[in-house]
Amino acid sequence: MTISAPPLLRDTPAPGVDLVVTTRRGGVSQGGYASLNLGAHVGDDPLRVAENRRRLMATLGLPAHSLRLANQVHGTTVLTVTGQNLPDPPPDGDALVTREPGLLLGILTADCAPVLLADARARVVGAAHAGWRGALAGVIPACQAAMIGLGARIDQLQAWIGPCIGPEAFQVGGEVREQFLLSDIGNGVHFLPDPEPGRFRLDLAGFLRQQLITGGVAPDRIAHVNTCTFKHEADFFSHRRSSILGAGPCGRQLSAIRLV
Repeated sequence: MTISAPPLLRDTPAPGVDLVVTTRRGGVSQGGYASLNLGAHVGDDPLRVAENRRRLMATLGLPAHSLRLANQVHGTTVLTVTGQNLPDPPPDGDALVTREPGLLLGILTADCAPVLLADARARVVGAAHAGWRGALAGVIPACQAAMIGLGARIDQLQAWIGPCIGPEAFQVGGEVREQFLLSDIGNGVHFLPDPEPGRFRLDLAGFLRQQLITGGVAPDRIAHVNTCTFKHEADFFSHRRSSILGAGPCGRQLSAIRLV
């Protein structure tokens, strides 16, 4: 999977499965939300967010109601999505799974990692939001377990880790590293030294890849868009970049998957 020209990427990674990864370009939002902000929870004008979502779904050729989102809270709750519309506002959750075609399971991010999963043979897909808290808590294994409950097989799963903050920009405190080490001493390999004493750089995508492999996904069935959201300001929103610059709130890009 590669990043294409804005405003979005579409790919067919496996028979009957579509991926979508948006950039921040091609919308109507302004300021820190410019321009294709798809997050309705970050303070942007609701009418502009609605227009951005309308543009996205029109470009995809999909009905607006097929987009399914959760209220992401950095937890491990998995929502099983059916043809029935989710409530508005959507319920809390950090992963979505379905076996129904046509439903676009979306994850909104601005540094956290979106992880898209599919068992094309069993016709089951999932999408998870993984910041460091949710990743460590186990949102990916929880999503996998929910997919298996719908008929997926772990040895048939494919996974795609979307654009997220890279280790060169993801500075964390020693207390974060300690939490990872308490979970598994082997997690230390995902932390790089930082010039600032007591600080480290976390390789979030690397941790997620190892977590997927440990959970039974074959290494050659895991793809990663190795594009740092912090570094690529023209294409991606970054909460950390906006915070460091004192720029205030920022928008959210979307990574999504569906059965066709």
